[in-house]
Amino acid sequence: MLKKRIIPKFLIRGGRLVKLRRFDDDQREAGNPVSTAKVYDSYGIDELLIVDIDATAQDRVIGSGMVERIAEEVFIPFTAGGGVTSIEAIEALLKVGADKVAINSAAVADPGFVTRAANRFGDQCIVASIDYREEEGGAKRVFTRGGNLPTGMDAGEWALRMQDAHAGEILLTSIDRDGMMNGYDLDLIAALADRLDIPLIASSGAGSLADCKAALDAGASAITISSMFIFTDHSPIKVRTYLQTNGVSVRSQKGSRS
Repeated sequence: MLKKRIIPKFLIRGGRLVKLRRFDDDQREAGNPVSTAKVYDSYGIDELLIVDIDATAQDRVIGSGMVERIAEEVFIPFTAGGGVTSIEAIEALLKVGADKVAINSAAVADPGFVTRAANRFGDQCIVASIDYREEEGGAKRVFTRGGNLPTGMDAGEWALRMQDAHAGEILLTSIDRDGMMNGYDLDLIAALADRLDIPLIASSGAGSLADCKAALDAGASAITISSMFIFTDHSPIKVRTYLQTNGVSVRSQKGSRS
């Protein structure tokens, strides 16, 4: 059985680590991303997710300088995303140290881009990032460009299309739950986990240790955590210990704070 993964999520704006609610409300400063990454690395986390939240709207790619500085300081795999629209951009990010690249808006604009990227760099390097909102009546629809552009597409069906396009993983982010710390979208996680053959990363909603376990029990291969690490006393060590104690298969603690 594959071990479940714990992934801190970094949202970058203007070179700083920030946290929002529902993608655009109540911005809070959360520190320096490089120094914070070093702290998490010392805790022995499994991976990092780093996303420049303004890159797509500003028609640019997440800065390779930021990615390179983080790569120089940590010894864990990490995914970089934000404004990735070309094979050249993916190559540049991988060259400076990213292990995987997340593709969101560009995948919707051109689903073939994901396939071309997977063919060039390997499925394992390509993460299909899906942001969605729940509409009245319960439909869960994909949004792009930082949650500002509705597509009308069903989030679950889009995830399956991205699997068929040879994405190596699906990063599933609920805009409604982002920063709210009110639990993951367990219904969609469970429904997709039964249909996907590739790892599903559940993002947005962690507010308690029980929330983390619930998402993994529902079928997520990994969970991202942001607000809970930044604004509570729950550390990666606490999360890992709680999951192990409660029967979830996670990697053993490694790092300078083990």
